[in-house]
Amino acid sequence: MLKSLFHWKVLVNIILAAVVFTGLVWLTFRWLELHTNHGKEIAVPNVMNRSVHDAIKILDDSGLDYEVDSFKYDPKYRPFQVLQIYPSPGSRVKDGRTIILKVNPRTYAQVSVPDVLDRYKGLAFRQLEQVGLKVGDTIYEPSIQRDAVLRMLYNGTVLKPETLLPRFSTIDLVIGAGPKRNITVPNLVGLTVQEAKAIIKQNLFEVGLVESEDGKQDESDIVYYQDPAPFDVRDQGMQIDIWSSKKTPAEMGRKISELNAIYRIKLQDVEPLPEFVDPPVYREPAPRTVEPRPETPTRETPKAETPKAETPKSETPKSGADSKPKTTAPATPAKPAEKPKAKKVIVE
Repeated sequence: MLKSLFHWKVLVNIILAAVVFTGLVWLTFRWLELHTNHGKEIAVPNVMNRSVHDAIKILDDSGLDYEVDSFKYDPKYRPFQVLQIYPSPGSRVKDGRTIILKVNPRTYAQVSVPDVLDRYKGLAFRQLEQVGLKVGDTIYEPSIQRDAVLRMLYNGTVLKPETLLPRFSTIDLVIGAGPKRNITVPNLVGLTVQEAKAIIKQNLFEVGLVESEDGKQDESDIVYYQDPAPFDVRDQGMQIDIWSSKKTPAEMGRKISELNAIYRIKLQDVEPLPEFVDPPVYREPAPRTVEPRPETPTRETPKAETPKAETPKSETPKSGADSKPKTTAPATPAKPAEKPKAKKVIVE
C-alpha cells in the first residue's frame, strides 16, 4: 500500500496539482491588485466653502465621483455653497470613490400647506407654525362661521391646501366675523336659478329649497317665487327658498297665489285684537313737608263755665255780705258727675 503511494507517478501528480493551485492564487491576487488599484490612493481635495460647480470640476479632475445633496438652508451662507464633504478633505481614497457633497440650497426647503379651512383660528395658527409657516394679516369678513378660517392667501392669491411653499413663508388668513343682523333680502324674481344662487351667496345667505315646476334642476329656469319675500329683513346665514319654471312670473299667477296662501299672511284676514281701555290710575298726592315749630311751654288755664242767666227774684237782697251775687266756680269736665274747682297752675 505504501509502496504504491510513493510511486513516482503519484508524486508527479501531487506536484503538478500544487503548482496549479499556487498559480491560481497568485493570479487571483494579481487581478485584485490591478482591479482595485491596490497601493494607488488619492487624497480627497478640499472643496469646502466653494460653489458646487467648482467642487464638481475639481473632483472630476481628480478622478473621483460625486453625489450632491441639499443641506438645511442657512441664510448666513451663499446659495449652492459646499458646507460639508464626506469623506473629509485630505482622506486617502481609491480612484473612482464617490464623494458626498452637502450644499446650501437656494432657499428654505418647501413644505406642504396644511388644510386649516373651516377650522378655529387658534388651531389653524398652531398647525401652520408647526410646519414652519408664518401667519401674516388676519382679515375679518361677515360670515356665519365666527372665528373660522374661510380662505388662505399667499401674495394676494387664494391658496389651496397641500400647496408646496418655501419654509417660513407668510400666509394671510381670512376669518369669519359672524353674521350681520337685519339685512334686506334681495329680489330674485325674474332671475335665472344660477343668477339667484350667486346673489344669495354674495349677500351671505344660504340657498335653501330649489323647487322646479317640471322637477328638473335646470339652472336656466326663471325664478317666479321666493321665501322670504323680497325686501324683508333677515339675519345673514338664513336660508332663501326659490321656485322656478320655464314660464315667466306673469304666467305663474295661479301658482303664486297658492304659495302666497301658504307663506304670506294677509293682515286683513287676521281678527283685530279687542281694545282695552286703561282704567284710571290712582296717584297718591305728594306729601307736604311741614317745618317743625319750636316747642313752647303752654300754660293751662281752667275752663270757666258760662253763668246761666237767672231771672231776678222779687225778694229784696239782704244787707251786708249777702248783698253780692253768687257765682259758680269753673270746673274742668274730667268727671261728669263731679265738677272740680278751678286750680291755678304756675309754669316756671
